Amino acid sequence: MLVERGLQAMNVEVVSEAYAIAANYLRRSGAIPDTLVTNERLLEIIVKMIQHDEPNKIRLANKAIAKFQAQSGTRAVA
Repeated sequence: MLVERGLQAMNVEVVSEAYAIAANYLRRSGAIPDTLVTNERLLEIIVKMIQHDEPNKIRLANKAIAKFQAQSGTRAVA
């Protein structure tokens, strides 16, 4: 799926790991449902960020969480 979106092969792992981190946090905070289905909006945020040269998976995940919450109007409860 990520390769189809034009990402370089070396970035697929970073996107995957950043998504896993962000999705796990957002599931635990109740911002997204606890399912195995990929949240397309979160994935799109991460893909756009990596295309703008954010190579660090932790920073990428944190920025994606903040942007997702800002767009959703949700805040961290923890």
